[in-house]
Formats: sequence, C-alpha cells, structure tokens
Amino acid sequence: MYSQITGIGSYLPGPPIGNDELARRGIDTSDEWIASRTGIRFRHLAENGETSSDLALHASRQALAAAGCAAVDVDLIIVATSTPDFIFPSTACLLQAKLGNQGATAFDVQAVCSGFVYALTVADKFIRSGSHRRALVVGAEVFSHILDWSDRTTCVLFGDGAGAVVLEASDKPGILASTLHADGAHHAILSVPGSVCKGVVTGDPFLRMDGQAVFKFAVRVLAEAADECCRIAEVSPSTIDWLIPHQANIRILEATARKMRIPLDKVVISVDRHGNTSAASVPLALDEAVRAGRIRSGQRIMLEGVGGGFTWGAVLLDF
Repeated sequence: MYSQITGIGSYLPGPPIGNDELARRGIDTSDEWIASRTGIRFRHLAENGETSSDLALHASRQALAAAGCAAVDVDLIIVATSTPDFIFPSTACLLQAKLGNQGATAFDVQAVCSGFVYALTVADKFIRSGSHRRALVVGAEVFSHILDWSDRTTCVLFGDGAGAVVLEASDKPGILASTLHADGAHHAILSVPGSVCKGVVTGDPFLRMDGQAVFKFAVRVLAEAADECCRIAEVSPSTIDWLIPHQANIRILEATARKMRIPLDKVVISVDRHGNTSAASVPLALDEAVRAGRIRSGQRIMLEGVGGGFTWGAVLLDF
C-alpha cells in the first residue's frame, strides 16, 4: 500500500504587507535592506485573536474540496505548528472540531520549519501500515505572535499562513521515500527560549536566531537529506522535476540548488510573497505551484524542511 496526495489548499491572512509598510510602522529597515538580503518583499500577518487553527481551517477546506471528499471522510488529522492555539488541547483537535469531524486520530507535530515534512512522513507511515486510509496534513503558523518587532534581524523575515494536503491510500506509488533527522546540540541557534510557569512567562518569549549559523547548517543538511531520499528510492537526483525547500530566504534556496546541482528554474520560490511561514511554507509553495499549472500530474517533486531543534528532512514523491 502507498499514499498519494489527492488535494492541496492554502491560506494567507489579510492583505500583503510590503517592506516599506514595515518601515512606516517604525521598524528600522527598508525594502532595499530586506529584499537584497532575503528576497522577501511581502508577508501576511494574522489579526489579533486569529489563531493557527483558524488559518488551518481555510487551507483544509480548500484541500478537502480539491480531493473531492468531506471532513467526515478523514480518519487522521496532523497539524504541524510551533504556534499552537493553546498549550493543550492540540491545534489538530481544535481544527477537527471546526471541521465537524468526529473520531479521527488527531495530534500536533512540533518540528518548527521542518514540521510539514515531519507530519507528511508520519501520515505516510500510518497509511502504509493499513491503520488509516485518508489523512489531512496541515502546516499552520502565526509567527507574528512570537516576534520581537524591535529586532529587525528577525521580525522582517517571518509571516503567517497555512497549507494543507489530503493524503490517501493508493495502490500506486505516490510518496517514494522520506527521511527525518534532528540534532538537539544546535538548539541555541534558533529558538524561542521562554516558557510558562504558574501563569507567568519565564525566559524570553520571542524568536531568537543566529542567522549565519542557521544558513550554513541549513544548506548542508538540505542537500544531504535530498541525496538520502534519492538513495532510498533508488533514483537519480536528475529525475527531480521540482524542488520545494522550506522558504526561509532566497539565499538559502539558491545555495541549496547549487549544492544539489539543480537549476534554479526547477526550484519553487514563493518566499518573496509570503516570507518565512515556518511549517506552512512548503505546502504554501506547493499549492501555489500547482494552481499556477507549473506542477502537473506525473512529475517528481522533492519537498524539504529545516528548522529549530535542529530538525530537518525530505520527502520524495510522484505527484
């Protein structure tokens, strides 16, 4: 038994916020400064009170409609998020209630920007085991809620959004191979080093990042994960039609493509339009490319994620 993606959806909250708008809001930055260093020109920000499950609901409805199924037909819901609505219950359970589904297995995966790749891999294992037939896999984030808006080195990089896929059992290969890794020794280079104890925030509740260290680590492990996936599937990297890495910044995307010897015109790039949306970035980019007609049935796609933890992984699939 295999698993196939049968539907995709995405959602970006509110109007796009350009770099110049951030400068007008009092951030010491400019369009030239942000775009030249990151490739980012716009991002979307959730309203106050708008949560990850709210964004996930919109993306999930699109994915279910594209797959031609209803929420009640889903028997597994996995939400990848680092910005859950609550400490508990899980965002997946809250999404389940909003969708009107009852009885499906539902839980969150927390692997930061690798979250969607982790969640898709887990869903594939469930389906291949025969225990489940149809999964809703979502990446949803409201990173604007955990940004220090006085720190221009981080706040200009991130945006909010959600992407979702429906993954169904199939007798034809869809997901060909996957690989997941983590190394907690690198936790300090990207983290939100705070917690809640007795109702009080302890530590630092905002995202902190060592950009140069993240860049070097990300490029190396993304290339390694892609090579590993190809070895597992026993295919050549030259057979990949599209590479969809985590949309962190344009420099990481370009360096990863060079290291993998993949032409940049085979790399799906959407970071300029929605910034780094963490676990939502890969399904957002996938949905955008499919809707634009760039990705078509029968093509081979490599999905990749790398994020705080440090975590990383890749999924190779025939679409």
